[in-house]
Amino acid sequence: MILSFHIEYRTSWGEEVRVLGSILELGNNQPGKAIPLQTVDGIHWTLDADIQAPENGIVQYSYHIYRDGKDTRTEWNSLPRTLYVSADKKKVYRLQDCWKNLPEQQYFYTSAFTESLLAHPERNAAPKSHKKGLLIKAYAPCIDNDHCLGICGNQKVLGDWDADKAVLMSDANFPEWQVEVDASKISFPLEYKFILYNKKERRAVAWENNPNRYMADPQIGVNETLVIGDRYVYFALPDWKGAGVAVPIFSLRSEKSFGVGDFGDLKQMIDWAVLTRQKAVQILPINDTTMTHTWTDSYPYNSISIYAFHPMYADLKQMGTLKDKKAMAEFNKRQKELNALPTVDYEAVNQTKWEFFRLIYKQEGEQVLASDAFRKFFENNKEWLQPYAVFSYLRDAYKTPNFREWPKFTEYKAEEIEKLCQPESADYPHIAIYFFIQFHLHLQLLAATEHARANGVVLKGDIPIGISRNSVEAWTEPYYFNLNGQAGAPPDDFSVNGQNWGFPTYNWDVMEKDGYSWWMKRFRKMSEYFDAYRIDHILGFFRIWEIPMHAVHGLLGQFVPALPMTREEIEGYGMAFREDFFTKPYIHEYFLGQMFGPHTDYVKQTFIEPTETWEIYRMRPEFDTQRKVEAYFAGKTDEDSIWIRDGLYALISDVLFVPDREDPHKFHPRIGVQHDYIYRALNDWEKAAFNRLYDQYYYHRHNEFWREQAMKKLPQLTQSTRMLVCGEDLGMIPDCVAWVMNDLRILSLEIQRMPKDPSQEFGHPDWYPYRSVCTISTHDMSTLRGWWEEDFQQTQRYYNTMLGHYGAAPAVATPELCEQVVRNHLYSNSILCILSLQDWMAMDGKWRNPNVQEERINVPANPRHYWRYRMHLTLEQLMKAESLNEKIKGLIEQTGRKG
Repeated sequence: MILSFHIEYRTSWGEEVRVLGSILELGNNQPGKAIPLQTVDGIHWTLDADIQAPENGIVQYSYHIYRDGKDTRTEWNSLPRTLYVSADKKKVYRLQDCWKNLPEQQYFYTSAFTESLLAHPERNAAPKSHKKGLLIKAYAPCIDNDHCLGICGNQKVLGDWDADKAVLMSDANFPEWQVEVDASKISFPLEYKFILYNKKERRAVAWENNPNRYMADPQIGVNETLVIGDRYVYFALPDWKGAGVAVPIFSLRSEKSFGVGDFGDLKQMIDWAVLTRQKAVQILPINDTTMTHTWTDSYPYNSISIYAFHPMYADLKQMGTLKDKKAMAEFNKRQKELNALPTVDYEAVNQTKWEFFRLIYKQEGEQVLASDAFRKFFENNKEWLQPYAVFSYLRDAYKTPNFREWPKFTEYKAEEIEKLCQPESADYPHIAIYFFIQFHLHLQLLAATEHARANGVVLKGDIPIGISRNSVEAWTEPYYFNLNGQAGAPPDDFSVNGQNWGFPTYNWDVMEKDGYSWWMKRFRKMSEYFDAYRIDHILGFFRIWEIPMHAVHGLLGQFVPALPMTREEIEGYGMAFREDFFTKPYIHEYFLGQMFGPHTDYVKQTFIEPTETWEIYRMRPEFDTQRKVEAYFAGKTDEDSIWIRDGLYALISDVLFVPDREDPHKFHPRIGVQHDYIYRALNDWEKAAFNRLYDQYYYHRHNEFWREQAMKKLPQLTQSTRMLVCGEDLGMIPDCVAWVMNDLRILSLEIQRMPKDPSQEFGHPDWYPYRSVCTISTHDMSTLRGWWEEDFQQTQRYYNTMLGHYGAAPAVATPELCEQVVRNHLYSNSILCILSLQDWMAMDGKWRNPNVQEERINVPANPRHYWRYRMHLTLEQLMKAESLNEKIKGLIEQTGRKG
């Protein structure tokens, strides 16, 4: 059998086109074995490959550009080119291909659409082959299961332009459609169009929005099939739009949950989405965060493993029933007590669940670990599962997650860990319980995923940008991280001092050397359970805000990587460079009283000392960093101590420039310094010069540089799976972020109270880009009702300008006002409108939480926030909340968001 490849690609000098495929003759999908094509003009490339017909009758392939033996460019390959071949050994397939770039509507080709929203669960057979065939292939993802693609044209075999007699195409490789026409029955030239056909009504409902497609006689030989591919088909139909709900799993409450939401409850939340015609359920990260077994582990973005799930999400009922009836009765009693609490009691829930795990493991463990299903799971996940289980065991045995302080195993050695994981090892029972729990969590989440897909609902996960410095990854792969820095975020609406997450930053240079395999594996694992994901703080792939270890707040950070400024550059803006004045804390007599009030003398005597300059002070050496101050005030929680401590933090960050982390002779303007005393100490000329420098540095200087950084990483990461990618692009956004997200077809996040245009106070939902997710509030913000009561003047402006009402705004957000805000968002231009459960419920006075303060999930300004919000209704009550559910269903229908 001959596969004759033909592709037009204008190469540069030194480049060549190669083809890589799923069969031995095309390299068996091994990149080093791609087969070169030939050319005479550097534009038209061909190859005749003599192949054995594969047993399954399928050949998949893709084109690549090579230079000096290296793959420098790959065409879009999320959906490999697929050819169904006959068993005829003498058959010739002539493949006329075009290079595939990332489609403009790439989101429709993701698994969110092809496996869930517009899935075709029962596919047609592959197209029937002909002795002399014309195989036409076309991409059309926006076709649901009740419709199919057809071809109608100027030939009897294509219906003679009668759309109802069109030849229907196979969805065997959906979202690509294929049909093979008997070429002996075609009298060329051929003209045709694609049509949309309703299978139930058996009629054509739309013609493609294009002039006729034309083909001159291609001289198809006997026993030859000409394959025409890479057609994209569009119909003049309304844009697809959907709605969804965002809720952390720990916040779910059902009658059977154990004081915290679990993977069993997630299935019920999906049922509610189906009932109300919602198309997406978005959750927060679900990885194990257990470090101290206290409530401080409740922070879901600080995980000890990027793979392992948190044991508290296990649905105990699915794990089995204890044969000890007395013990089971005690657990049932505890379940009722914990489930009656208004919020999550993190410590009690985890302690109780662990008691159950130990008992059920003792009862069922041996049998489960001997099962074929477990063995398969273990083999597929051994690479992360063993280190995680051993880490968790040693953390508890040595009573600290900080592996640097362990008496043994401080340095990870794979062979030592392998020994501990052998069944004959004395430690094995303590380690294998983690295998047992993770296996159950895997099965339970997979069941929820399959339930979502079967019901046309997308499950959307969350990939945190950071990892904990006391985590399995930091222990096993420390070379991937800079453990001497802290990741965070510059100041924004959430936090005036910036955020210090405490995570190490990434060593991107090392990650680049192995093709970002650490990230690729992480994304691929996630795609087993999710069809869409949110990249937390997508800006971290352009640059990360790195804070020195001696700082507590985020103000003394700098972007990494960045282009720091030399002394000469700074002076080029018209500022005489005074290193000590610009880089050391500016402490002047005149403002000490304003900052410290009655404590001023105590501060002068204890923490600062005078300099040679009159009325100017400096920090005493024992208090010259924020960490030293933090240590001095550790455990002091009275108001006065906090007042003094925070004032000292502010003094230490009162600098105009921060030295570069690698070159102390280069500098970064300190973020947000315009609000501080050192800035006020400048004269008007210097302020104007500094403002020009600051604006150029933060908003223009790095655009191309940061775009290059992101384009090194994000293309292959976002295309390593078929999940729908959504970026959390909030905060201080350089222009290059929008360029890259647009190029890679990543959905942006649009929030009305955080508009991307700084000249607007509020965003306009009807101006949002189609390629976006819009929402009213996120887990890091107050809910709609909470926000309404925070700043009355702002609320008043919103009430008058955005909602179009006259007069004074009500003091609280009434159900009617909430409904108006929700409706406006549902009418937005965004492809997805995903609202928090609290904001959906705000529309119904009967069902919403009477206490608005209980609805807040996180306060980013507080790094020690307790994440414990739970919905005040049970999921069973929510399913029966008819007035609310009908309202949501009606709004989704009315605003055209029923998918």
